Amino acid sequence: MMEITKKTLVSDILKEYGDIAPVMEIFGVKRVGGFSIRKIITKVITVQMAAKIHRVPLDKFLDILNKAILTKN
Repeated sequence: MMEITKKTLVSDILKEYGDIAPVMEIFGVKRVGGFSIRKIITKVITVQMAAKIHRVPLDKFLDILNKAILTKN
């Protein structure tokens, strides 16, 4: 099982655990429109960057993401 840290790329989370969009939407992180755009963006965006962009406290964001992946296993 992979631990999600502030340096984890969103693409790595998606690759390992599938779509976690419902969890991210709880924090106001909306899905990106086109699939091709989403695929490109997730390859360069870290969890820390996503939290900052969407003004979500990083520690809370990490805690929820790590709990969410536990339910995926």
